[in-house]
Amino acid sequence: MLASKKKIELIAKFRAHKKDTGSSRIQIALLTEKIRELMAHLKKHSKDNHSRRGLLKMVAKRKKLVEYLKGHDEKNYDALNKELGLDKKSRKK
Repeated sequence: MLASKKKIELIAKFRAHKKDTGSSRIQIALLTEKIRELMAHLKKHSKDNHSRRGLLKMVAKRKKLVEYLKGHDEKNYDALNKELGLDKKSRKK
């Protein structure tokens, strides 16, 4: 589960303006952090199928948001991909 302090930091980092708390950039960043935490959990607990299902739902939701951002604001899409490492080319192997 994402800690409140970490969530506030991510919102502050990715917001478009001072009152922005729910834009697609922020939602993608928060989902990405939750996915990373859940992946670490699943490495330790490989048979936790309930969490695995939740992970798959989060990945699908993030994919939809990324597709939306790509279609509406390609400049922000490129910057977000680079910063979060979502692009397949920028991932570490």
